[in-house]
Amino acid sequence: MPPSIGNVSFWMSELGVPRPTDRLVGDAEADVAIIGAGYTGLWLAYYLARQNPGLSVRVLEARFAGFGASGRNGGWLTNTVTGGHDHYAAKNGRAAAAALQVALNETVEEVIAVTEREGIDAEIRKGGSLIVARNPAQLARADAFARDAAAWPEEGFRRLSREETDARVRVAGSLGGLWQPHCARIHPAKLVSGLADVVRGLGVRIHEDTPVERIRPGRAVTATGTVRARHVIRATEGYTATLRGERRTWVPLNSAMVITEPLPASVWAEIGWDGYDTLEDLSHVYAYAQRTPDGRIALGGRGNPYRFGSRTDADGAVSAATVAGLAGILRSWFPSTAGTPLAHGWSGVLGVPRTWRASVGYDPATGIGWGGGYVGTGVAATNLAARTLADLVAGRDTDLTRLPWVDQPARRWEIEPLRWLGIQGIYAAYRAADRRESRGGAQTSRLARVADVISGRS
Repeated sequence: MPPSIGNVSFWMSELGVPRPTDRLVGDAEADVAIIGAGYTGLWLAYYLARQNPGLSVRVLEARFAGFGASGRNGGWLTNTVTGGHDHYAAKNGRAAAAALQVALNETVEEVIAVTEREGIDAEIRKGGSLIVARNPAQLARADAFARDAAAWPEEGFRRLSREETDARVRVAGSLGGLWQPHCARIHPAKLVSGLADVVRGLGVRIHEDTPVERIRPGRAVTATGTVRARHVIRATEGYTATLRGERRTWVPLNSAMVITEPLPASVWAEIGWDGYDTLEDLSHVYAYAQRTPDGRIALGGRGNPYRFGSRTDADGAVSAATVAGLAGILRSWFPSTAGTPLAHGWSGVLGVPRTWRASVGYDPATGIGWGGGYVGTGVAATNLAARTLADLVAGRDTDLTRLPWVDQPARRWEIEPLRWLGIQGIYAAYRAADRRESRGGAQTSRLARVADVISGRS
């Protein structure tokens, strides 16, 4: 049978796609209004309610809690500094960049601790993150990565030989890899739905089916009412462009996933993967995967990277070509999975700033704040952003509010059609670079180097 398509995601359909509740009807007041009921918004509501139980907090959500990337992602609770360390070190000093890395390492443990304390069963298993090189150019990048990691021991990466890599997970064609310990596998939808339940139990109102049209100092405006609040926090990530005036703030890049039916024991014996490692390759249009508790492989990567005008998907729908492409990557990594059908395919969007670096900010004069732009590595970063925002809203000067990603200057994306042409061209170059590298050659393709410069990553 062909795989199920869309229905938000496999993760959400496993739980049963929820029906929106508590739609905002009429005007209301609150101390804090949070736009978006994904991880950032819900974590912020959680910490605000825990730290100050008397605070009135309302979350406004266009669909339902976890509808966006929080209910669709690859399930990596990891310590990645989006955009790398070098920019922060150059601008703020090495100590500041290292502090951000250590804070993200600790955030992995914080999320695990909160889920245990609050009774959220998100199927969290900490096993680290494995990156595999499968051709000489990727192996050269692994070596360069290892040299850079030596300058940032806080990150925790170490270089693995082919034998050491295969001992963790046997990926076809592996030449070696890298591994770091600060990563856990999760069930994304169980985390976001469990967090929403906890937040509601703390007295926070989550108004679902309540899309916000625009944000102004002191108010969040919807079609069915306006919430007036001293603090208004934007936590809309890949859907930021839907807000009036935010079309060029962050672009919604599309990512897609597939998941298999449970694999037989004989296939797992061939693959290995006895631990809880998450898995990634070193291609330019990279793919990422996890092994689920019930013996499936969930694998994600880019399909159509960007829709003209910053449009987003419809309930996770994904094209047959994208599903086939991801299935091809899966079979290439693990040929023994060829006899196991796919169970589900879906897509979602992630928020990408023009700098490709996440940020947290708050303007005391207007009371408007934001957190996001995680570029696909937000499962842990959302928690750190939320704790930082909670301190900023409270007016506290803390180690978190002094981290270098706070109040980073914004750079807007180009207007259309330049935005569409640029993004499509960048990913076309990355795909061409991957094809060239797969045919041999020990160095990164010049196409990829040019794409890095144009994209702003380098």
